[in-house]
Amino acid sequence: MKITLSVLTLAAIVLFAVSAMAQTRVVVIPMGGKKPVGNAVAADVLKGKTFSNADTIGMVGVRPLAPVPKTGQTATVPLNPAPISSDGQLGKGVAWPNPRFTDNGDGTVTDNLTGLVWLQNANCFGLKSWTEALAFAQALYDGWTGDGSGGDCDLTDGSTVTQWRLPNRRELDSLLALQYSNPALSNDAGDGKWTSGAGSTFTGVQSSYYWSSTTYAGNTNSAWSVNLNLGDVFFDNKTTGSYYVWPVRD
Repeated sequence: MKITLSVLTLAAIVLFAVSAMAQTRVVVIPMGGKKPVGNAVAADVLKGKTFSNADTIGMVGVRPLAPVPKTGQTATVPLNPAPISSDGQLGKGVAWPNPRFTDNGDGTVTDNLTGLVWLQNANCFGLKSWTEALAFAQALYDGWTGDGSGGDCDLTDGSTVTQWRLPNRRELDSLLALQYSNPALSNDAGDGKWTSGAGSTFTGVQSSYYWSSTTYAGNTNSAWSVNLNLGDVFFDNKTTGSYYVWPVRD
């Protein structure tokens, strides 16, 4: 038996489901001129996508995408010439700002690519287990006396308790300059390799593994770390692993 339904006989149609920031919000537009329902707002929806909510039809999303930055490899570094269609030859991604890093003069350094604020001293705590790394990073503040020498890692930024934290894997990985190794980190300008001293305000950088706050999903007794020597990532046991700590704040 053939059944034909006119569009006007439909009870409602779902116009969209909003993006990952608000997956529980769905806007439904009943037919027949009735008002739509839902509580989505422009900031919930990807930029340029048209949507509706309970008050308005035809709203446009404003939340921007999260573009991926360049790795740092170029047509001549580390391979000269870079192979056709390779990362170095294509140079895809958001360009690094110049300067890449800014010394704030208060024991912190701002990454002008991400806006994250990093502790200037990349080795204030020495080697720690993951649990210790979480605790030390969160305990840090301007005026703290627990950095191992009775100090606060030379902070004068006015930071308070819980503002500092251990970076997640993506945040830690964002520091890498993959055109270099030993360490895979750029200088302040972003046009050369990090070296201790002039042109590089970070101090104590270790060409070794640093803990991230991100648990390894394949074995929740382990967590991810990022290698500042070669630029690779690795997971290790949270209790027996011993890596460096590099706190960050927003």
